[in-house]
Amino acid sequence: MAASPKQTRPATYADIEALPENVVGEIIHGVLHTHPRPAPRHAVASTRLTGDLSGPFDRGRGGPGGWWILDEPELHLHEDILVPDLAGWRRERLPAMPKSAWFDLAPDWVCEVLSPSTAAVDRALKLPVYARERVEHVWLLDPEAKTLEIFRRQESRWTLLAAHAGDAVVRAEPFDAIELELKALSAE
Repeated sequence: MAASPKQTRPATYADIEALPENVVGEIIHGVLHTHPRPAPRHAVASTRLTGDLSGPFDRGRGGPGGWWILDEPELHLHEDILVPDLAGWRRERLPAMPKSAWFDLAPDWVCEVLSPSTAAVDRALKLPVYARERVEHVWLLDPEAKTLEIFRRQESRWTLLAAHAGDAVVRAEPFDAIELELKALSAE
């Protein structure tokens, strides 16, 4: 993810609105970070994970329900504007979708699908913002390495609950009511 090279003022939402449609923009600590739309392998992982979680958790089919699960929601979290690959809100905290095009309520769960161009920003810049905003769980899914890391926030720090790799079949908080096939989340 590239930071604006000659930025002399804090980035604003107008900077995001001025980006071409094929570019995703985020503002982290006043700096505009941009990256192209996800590559196919990234998109496959995100789409399949959404499919696995939506039925049982968002729609309550074959699972407990009680969640909103969304692809690439725009989060306005104080001065930061983030676009995670997936995010989920417990319906008890977010009973209805906002009327705005973004969310100012931090999600309960976020999944970042790592790619070579975004991994450093996802880990070093976005994880601290998610902790500050009291997101309870973060997953880091790497479709290239075929890994899934599950983190739970404890106070203002992240605790790694589990790291899975390869063909593992996992139960991962907060969606441990179902099994996920890690291999199925790759584009193979």
